[in-house]
Amino acid sequence: MDRLDAMQVFVRIVELGSFTKAADELQLPRATVTHVIQQLERRLGVRLLHRTTRQVSATLDGEAYHRRCQRLLADVEEAESAFSQSAVKPKGKLRVDLQGTLAMHFLLPHLGGFFASYPDIELEIGLGDRLADLVRESIDCVLRAGEPRDSSMVGRRVALLEQVTCASAAYLDTHGEPATAEALRAHRAVNYAGVNGKVYPFEFVVNGQPRAMQLRGSVTVSHADAYVACCEAGLGLVQLPRYHVERQLAAGTLREVLPQCRPAPMPVTLLYPHHRQLSPRVRVFVDWVADRMRQGA
Repeated sequence: MDRLDAMQVFVRIVELGSFTKAADELQLPRATVTHVIQQLERRLGVRLLHRTTRQVSATLDGEAYHRRCQRLLADVEEAESAFSQSAVKPKGKLRVDLQGTLAMHFLLPHLGGFFASYPDIELEIGLGDRLADLVRESIDCVLRAGEPRDSSMVGRRVALLEQVTCASAAYLDTHGEPATAEALRAHRAVNYAGVNGKVYPFEFVVNGQPRAMQLRGSVTVSHADAYVACCEAGLGLVQLPRYHVERQLAAGTLREVLPQCRPAPMPVTLLYPHHRQLSPRVRVFVDWVADRMRQGA
């Protein structure tokens, strides 16, 4: 095994925290992976990894070597891509994690067009909104709504989604329609909790100034479809991107309230590790997602 291959083995062990997981992913015998690291440590004259029965972690020297390996491997991939057929015709597996409702509305219905342009790319798609560890899980990029929470990633903003506050027609007929943001305190809400369990406040722009408030509610959900369903059932107000309730607003089953102080638009961002941005297949997928979001938002 040459030095670059040995570096790839070492990088995956650090990122996965396991010899066994790295061996499985790289389709190598566990004994081969162990032997590669032993040779690498002997050649460098330093200990690269702490090994316990439960996990593997990098030493201080290992962390420094890991950073340099990442940069070197990325440079090699960029150099090969620039002079290979993959630069013109990207191919290979691409692992992505997409926020579910965005994917269902803007992207999945149009995947046929992507594969028509890039037939040699194989997509492995996860749907969710969790805090994925892109490096450890070998995910090439994620699509997320809201302000990015991971500053270590490269981010590309692909859309700003108009947001609305709304309630069912039946709820508003019973409880009245609030005329001001302050009047909302007399109303009930369907509350939404993020992946960390924190309930998001309702947000408004009043006289040019952002304002947030927590509203009382009998139900809290953590899924976008359940959020809309509870609103349609008359359980209170919700606040979300317009595209998700466009059909109900057009039909009149839901009605927008306080259009004069809508919340700020919600950003949508693609995030990917620094060393993955050089891959031709990542680049074309990112460009395709950005184009689809521009056309649909």
